[in-house]
Amino acid sequence: MKCKRCQIPAVVALPSHHTAFCKDCFLVFARRLVERAIKEHSMFTFDDRILVAISGGKDSLALSWQLKDLGYNIEGLHIDLGIPESSPIARAYAERFCTANEIPLHVIETAKLGLAMCDVKRRVKRPICSVCGQTKRYLFNKFAQENGFTVLATGHNLDDETSRLFANVMRWDVEFLSDQGPVMHAEKGFAKKVKPLFRLTEFETANLCFLAGIDYGYAPCPYSSKASFPIYKNLLADLEDIQPGRKIRFYDGFLKDGRQGFAPRGETSVDIQPCTTCGYPTSAGECGFCRLTALMNDEG
Repeated sequence: MKCKRCQIPAVVALPSHHTAFCKDCFLVFARRLVERAIKEHSMFTFDDRILVAISGGKDSLALSWQLKDLGYNIEGLHIDLGIPESSPIARAYAERFCTANEIPLHVIETAKLGLAMCDVKRRVKRPICSVCGQTKRYLFNKFAQENGFTVLATGHNLDDETSRLFANVMRWDVEFLSDQGPVMHAEKGFAKKVKPLFRLTEFETANLCFLAGIDYGYAPCPYSSKASFPIYKNLLADLEDIQPGRKIRFYDGFLKDGRQGFAPRGETSVDIQPCTTCGYPTSAGECGFCRLTALMNDEG
């Protein structure tokens, strides 16, 4: 198989795009998908200060590398979750990558906040993935707001976005369907959040890392075995094998034709107020992060 652009032997075949590329042309292809996402959805400009959520995995490192290569003003934030089996590995990859690519990296250790996830898991009754996600969202948003960043960028790829969309459709979760997309605008105390990799599949971000020489960590969270999103991701992967290109058409179709059907009608929006303890935007009086902190500080 030959590269579509330059006709030398290809190294990556992409059935969903009916094409294949050599190393250099694939990197051009990936860069253009990111540039297209940024431009079409007005994610940010070269004047923005962009905080990238860096886990140490392939997606966040691929995003950081690509934005740095494009010349954007980025810094990274890594949240050390205090999980003995995986957190030290993830943090080491994040730190090595940022040092090698001259990207300023900030680190928040949840253990220092009394919220090491290994301890939280023993105390809470809710699914730990839900609690962990809520904690990370709080810390990323708070850090971005308090340190003058105008945009928070995450490494969610097409597989992440379509599996979440599929799950929300299966539950008919109107609230989440109404605002799901690659951009969440800043409002009511929330930082602007963007997903520049949403047009790239997990396979494509993995190839981007391999061909760009990005050394990323793979240390699966020991608590994620009961997460539901991998089920939807696997179902969509099977469908993609049968119908190449189905995932991007599903997601693009939702953004163009489906999302507006779930938009709130009339005065139905949730009333967001500052948390009574920390000031974080919430609809519950005291935000989930502060309730979790209080639970973990309760010796009883």
